[in-house]
Amino acid sequence: MSDSWTEQDIPDQRDRVAIVTGANTGLGFETARMLAERGAQVVLAVRDVEKGKQAAARITGDVSVQALDLASLDSIRSAAADLRAAHPRVDLLINNAGVMYTPKQTTADGFELQFGTNHLGHFAFTGLLLDQLLPVAGSRVVTVSSIGHRIRAAVHFDDLQWERSYSRVAAYGQAKLANLMFTYELQRRLASHGTTVALAAHPGGSNTELARNTPAAVRVPFTWLTPLLTQSAAMGALPTLRAATDPAAIGGQYYGPGGRGELRGHPKVVTSSSDSYDQAAQQRLWAASEELTGVRIPLDN
Repeated sequence: MSDSWTEQDIPDQRDRVAIVTGANTGLGFETARMLAERGAQVVLAVRDVEKGKQAAARITGDVSVQALDLASLDSIRSAAADLRAAHPRVDLLINNAGVMYTPKQTTADGFELQFGTNHLGHFAFTGLLLDQLLPVAGSRVVTVSSIGHRIRAAVHFDDLQWERSYSRVAAYGQAKLANLMFTYELQRRLASHGTTVALAAHPGGSNTELARNTPAAVRVPFTWLTPLLTQSAAMGALPTLRAATDPAAIGGQYYGPGGRGELRGHPKVVTSSSDSYDQAAQQRLWAASEELTGVRIPLDN
C-alpha cells in the first residue's frame, strides 16, 4: 500500500451513493467535496440545513442536503426514513460528525452530549440505514475516531452518561474509544454477509472548528505550536477517504496520518489502543447501545 496516498488516488466514484454526516464544515466538508468531485452522489447529512445548503453550493457535483441532528433519536429516525425512501442503495456511510470537549450537556434523549452524539447517534443512524448497505457489493461504513481515544479513555459502563462526575476530556475519550469498539464489533458481525465492511479512521491533528471547546488552559499555551502539530482539513480527511475508497482496504482496518505521533502526514493503516480491541467490552457496549437507543441492528453476534 502506498505511503503517499493523496486525493488523486481516490478511485472513480460514479454510480456510488455516499452519505457523510457533519459535512457542512471541516473534515466532513472536505470528505464530501472529494467524493463528489470523483463522481459520487453525495448526501450532506447535517444539523443546520441552511449551512448545509451553503456548503453544497461550494461543491462541484451531485450533492444534496439532509437534516440530521445526531443528538436527537427522533431526528435520526426521521433522517433515516427520508434517506431510505430517496436512496434504495447506499455505497458509503461515513460517520464523521462529532463534538469535542463540550461542557456538561445532554442530548434531547438525556445522553451525555459527547457520548450521545459521537457514538450513540451514529450507532442508531448506522443501524437504521444498514438495510440500504447490505445488498450493495463493496459498500462500507467508515466511522471517524480520534487520537483522543487514547487520552484518559475508558468506557465507564457503571456511569456511561457521566452523572456522578464529569470530565470533558475523559468523556471525549470514552466517545472516541466507543467509535472504534463499535467499528470492530460491527465488522465482526458483518463478516458473514460478505458485502458491507466497517472501517475506522482518524484525522490526526487537524485544524478545524471541532477544537473550539478545548479548555483555554490547554489551548492558549500551545497556540504557537498549532502549525507544527496540525494539518489542513483536506489532509485530515484523507484517512477517512482512503478507508472509504481504497480498493486494497479491508474491513476492520483503522487509518490515520503516517507522520510522527499520527498527527500529520499521508494516510496509512494504524493501530488503536489495546482497550479498543477488547471483544467482551465491544459486545457489552453493543448491547448497551441497542438498549439505550432502541435500535436493534439485525446482525448475528
